[in-house]
Amino acid sequence: MPEFDETEADLTGVAPRIAPKPTVEQIGGRKLKPSTLMMGHGYDPMLSEGSLKPPIFLTSTFVFPNAAAGKRHFEGVTGKRPGGAEGLVYSRFNGPNQEILEDRLGVWEEAEDALAFSSGMSAIATLFLAMVKPGDTIVHSGPLYAATETLIGRILGKFGVKWLDFPAGATREEIDAVLGEAARGHVALIYLESPANPTNALVDVEAVAASRDAIFGDEKPPIAIDNTFLGPLWHQPLKHGADIVVYSLTKYAGGHSDLVAGGVLGSKAHIDVIRSMRNTIGTITDPNTAWMLLRSLETLELRMSRAGENAVKVCAFLRDHPKVERVGYLGFLADTPGMERQADIYRRHCTGAGSTFSLLVKGGETEAFAFLDALKIAKLAVSLGGTETLASHPAAMTHLSVPEARKQALGITDNLVRISIGVEDADDLIADFDQALAAV
Repeated sequence: MPEFDETEADLTGVAPRIAPKPTVEQIGGRKLKPSTLMMGHGYDPMLSEGSLKPPIFLTSTFVFPNAAAGKRHFEGVTGKRPGGAEGLVYSRFNGPNQEILEDRLGVWEEAEDALAFSSGMSAIATLFLAMVKPGDTIVHSGPLYAATETLIGRILGKFGVKWLDFPAGATREEIDAVLGEAARGHVALIYLESPANPTNALVDVEAVAASRDAIFGDEKPPIAIDNTFLGPLWHQPLKHGADIVVYSLTKYAGGHSDLVAGGVLGSKAHIDVIRSMRNTIGTITDPNTAWMLLRSLETLELRMSRAGENAVKVCAFLRDHPKVERVGYLGFLADTPGMERQADIYRRHCTGAGSTFSLLVKGGETEAFAFLDALKIAKLAVSLGGTETLASHPAAMTHLSVPEARKQALGITDNLVRISIGVEDADDLIADFDQALAAV
């Protein structure tokens, strides 16, 4: 695992706790569910005048009880003393809202530790900066979110970082071939996105982990995965061999299209390395956004469940529509010829099909645009995982910067529309899609 060079940065270390966790995590031997723990985990009302919900701590800095405590906190924050600070220091490093949020993020996937960031891309960028150095290789699945591909290929590439990729649905043999070639150099990170954006193709995380372990032995690079499309309710990659999970918390975790944030969670050893980089470059989320995420996590299971139920009904309608070429919905994999391997990955990895999918309209860009322009309930906007239904055109919008040849190779075609189903009435959504398709 990489070591962040503490001689080159003076602000590293492990985040402290603001207080011992008061949360009851078991009752009568029963382990409480994440949806229950979201109501109070990591927060003691008695430390905040009895306030039922955490206040928003709008402060840039925190008062030390005495000079010796301030010195000790900074010894931890700077890495001069192992174990991290024992209190709050400065809002670029930690804060009460952020620490409570990070506690609750880790609950869903039983992660050892978690970090919150100012956006999904700042989380990804901080991860890469913490893990790689010039001359290293990143192996990744494809496609990735366009900004992630740009970060790897165009930005990190300028600093001598190399990359190799394999398609999201690759077999163990195909993964072995790519990792075997990459192993000629120094592979610092294996980065996955599953389901892939925007094709919904699944990555076999178990096969990637098995291939990594067989090829690299004791010197194995960590496996990080963007779990935004399905997590944490329908996919928990840490249980299938991943070491680090990345989120755009803007999506399902935030869930109301009113904030931008990111998250990284996983083993404490890896999170400590990433935290050191975050402390240095200042990519932590702000207190107000952290507070809004705490609010949203209380209803995460309810929102995701309703959206998933709606998607089942909407996709069943779209699948049989004469103007639809194909619906890239995970719930259809078991019944789709030629998708046996994807169906096997879904059966082993996922507990639900999600509410974001690709819709291929018969025709091309003209027909896709006509459909999008005719929508009345669904909003023509990028992003996903909100309470409202959203539809966008990846080839012309989120993935516009991807080279044309690569878009075609990855299946990001001009007739592909990405749809994220919200929590509206399912029959109303069906009526909207029906009239929009009629306009094609």
